[in-house]
Amino acid sequence: MGLDNVTVKPHEKLATALAPELTAVNTLIRERMASKHAPRIPEVTAHLVEAGGKRLRPMLTLAAAKACGYDGPYHIHLAATVEFIHTATLLHDDVVDESAKRRGRPTANLLWDNKSSVLVGDYLFARSFQLMTECNSMQVMHILSGASATIAEGEVLQLTAAQDLATDEAIYLQVVRGKTAALFSAATKVGGVIAGADPKIVQALHDYGDALGVSFQIVDDLLDYEGTGETGKNVGDDFRERKLTLPVIKAVAKADDAERAFWVKTIEKGKQDDGDLEHAIALLKKHDALTETRVEALDWAEKAKAALTSLPDTDIRQMLSEIADYVVARLR
Repeated sequence: MGLDNVTVKPHEKLATALAPELTAVNTLIRERMASKHAPRIPEVTAHLVEAGGKRLRPMLTLAAAKACGYDGPYHIHLAATVEFIHTATLLHDDVVDESAKRRGRPTANLLWDNKSSVLVGDYLFARSFQLMTECNSMQVMHILSGASATIAEGEVLQLTAAQDLATDEAIYLQVVRGKTAALFSAATKVGGVIAGADPKIVQALHDYGDALGVSFQIVDDLLDYEGTGETGKNVGDDFRERKLTLPVIKAVAKADDAERAFWVKTIEKGKQDDGDLEHAIALLKKHDALTETRVEALDWAEKAKAALTSLPDTDIRQMLSEIADYVVARLR
């Protein structure tokens, strides 16, 4: 998603600090994505899992546990659980969005078919629940199962809200908190829970993940209109898929009658002609929608960093702070 274009790469720094744990997570992922009876499952899963993703969400779980002094084995299970949930949602998302590209490669539904993507996604969700039960923590299960339900709810809400010009910033935030931030906050929170951290620390980790996830998604939505094509998806995908993301919501709020008619035609009715994407971008710039969206992404990154002040002052805490800066560095 464009994270390779900055000089400093805090996710690599964090990966180095967590190298033994990440190796164990990757081993567990490969073991649990196997299937004796359905070879297509590891084929489809491997296509996405091995596609060069940053493993950001499982790293957040490992880092949170380490920041809280955890020395047991179950953060490995939780990190793998988080990655399985994430991968399952990607497989389903690509079917829903009819996407052809993910992480710079053809999507699984394009290489195989929609049925395979949906069913393998279901398998990974089931595997994630098997993994989380092995930690023998009802609180952990409550957090991760709740996040899975919230993610699905957010995706369904987006289906109804994404092409409705009445969708405002509050509904957008609800969608983002569901489909993206819920897994970020669960990933960090369970790291603190499994370590037996003080409830204030656990809440701080949740708040960090929530704000980081919101910032991450806002940046993603912004890059769809001002990215370079190196972000792992085609610039303008959200417009073509008629998604009412934050830049467009801001522009619609300031639109005159002619501009609103344009948004009705292209987003609500889905009638898009040559040059409409360029016109949409021009309207976003006219109303400073891109600039205002950028400011909001930066604000959420600052909220994430502020939440970390409750954690012990360690190298891991500093790396988590740098991750928040890194997410918005994609805009520079």
